[in-house]
Amino acid sequence: MRSLFRNRDFRRLFAGRLITNVGDSLYFVAATWLVYDLTGNPAFSGLAGFLVMAPQALQAFAGPLVDRWDLRRLLVGTQLVQGAVILSLPVVAHLGWLSVWVVLTVMPLLSLLNQFVYPAQSAALPRIVEREELVGANSLFSLAYQGTELVANAAGGILVALVGAVTLFAIDSVTFAAAALLFATVYVPAAGAGDETASDADESTTGTATAVADGGADSAGGERPDDGHPDEPEGRPGKSGGSPDEPEGYLDSLRDGIGFVRGTVLAPIVIGAAMVNFVASGSTIGVLPAFADGLGGPEAYGALMAAIAGGMLVGALVASGLDELPFGWLSIGAFLVSGSLWIVAIAVDWLPATVVLLAIAVVPIGASNVLLSSIVQSVVPDRLLGRVSGLLGSASTAAVPAGALLGGVAASVVDPGIVMIAGGANVLLLAGYWLAHPQLRRMGPAGEVETLAA
Repeated sequence: MRSLFRNRDFRRLFAGRLITNVGDSLYFVAATWLVYDLTGNPAFSGLAGFLVMAPQALQAFAGPLVDRWDLRRLLVGTQLVQGAVILSLPVVAHLGWLSVWVVLTVMPLLSLLNQFVYPAQSAALPRIVEREELVGANSLFSLAYQGTELVANAAGGILVALVGAVTLFAIDSVTFAAAALLFATVYVPAAGAGDETASDADESTTGTATAVADGGADSAGGERPDDGHPDEPEGRPGKSGGSPDEPEGYLDSLRDGIGFVRGTVLAPIVIGAAMVNFVASGSTIGVLPAFADGLGGPEAYGALMAAIAGGMLVGALVASGLDELPFGWLSIGAFLVSGSLWIVAIAVDWLPATVVLLAIAVVPIGASNVLLSSIVQSVVPDRLLGRVSGLLGSASTAAVPAGALLGGVAASVVDPGIVMIAGGANVLLLAGYWLAHPQLRRMGPAGEVETLAA
């Protein structure tokens, strides 16, 4: 992984990822707790989770735009707008207009902007690193995501208790400005008209060979910004050259991405992810503030959020050592261990034990997610990566908003711990789904996958 940090553009993209994730984490902890604190009703927490996650269902529609727009400008613009939106909350509070409905209006707007950020980062990464470095790069990106959540979630709970959510929003706006400055200095090569590493898979799963304009080159002639480091790596060979052909229409681009996924092993993976996300991820978002309130308040909420992020972080760190194991059986074992420990963590009903067990429970899921991301980035053609990433994100998380809403409502009727335990049971069902599906069960090592064809 050390070689990755000799790549100037990777360093800056990685640093921007770290900072923007800090901003996202601090905001989410503060806003979710503020909604619960203003109402005292877990049903509103579920509604907040629904509004945050619902825009993810639109990520598929962002994919074609990500493939066509200038990635650097897209990353910079979204950070600046997010910072301005978050800063509006302290202003509204200062004017005496703050209410739960104001917070619930801002939350989905910020989430909508993020539907461009993460596909753009996913599309940029394989253009600036070598294919054999993708597992390590994705591990580091997941480390950035989960590591900052680990720290920021715990710190967010403490800061909410110390200075209040409104003050935390003002502090948080600075992180987005800093991320925008870093993204502004990243050079993302344009995707080539042909993709040597994935052309066979592309031709077998989609009927078009027309490259879309990806917007990856700088608008001022594609020149790399000069910062005194001309000799550092500029990305993957064969990925940065070539001029795109005449761009497709938006609907054609969207259909192209759908056509690639259809008939590949990605389709059953998405179905399984949607199944588990409805109960496990969705209900956790909706019920966690109420569950944490019974264990100690905002500090407990921050600790539980940090436990989940910490476990995912460890999973990301160990993922690079697992890429030679059969991915199908590895995922089955991961879901079995995760679901079992999840149930035990909630059943003990003692904060220190719950935090530790919950963190361990999500380690296998974190490793599996990193390996799957690397498989997709290795095999999917660059020109389709934004669309496919957006489509997968949209389809796999479409059930989360409904799960969050249902979880919040259920927690207002039954004990929040019961709803949390149901999430762990759903992860066990996912293990059974992978075991029963021959295509998923037989998937080979992540580092050796050459095609996603079913």
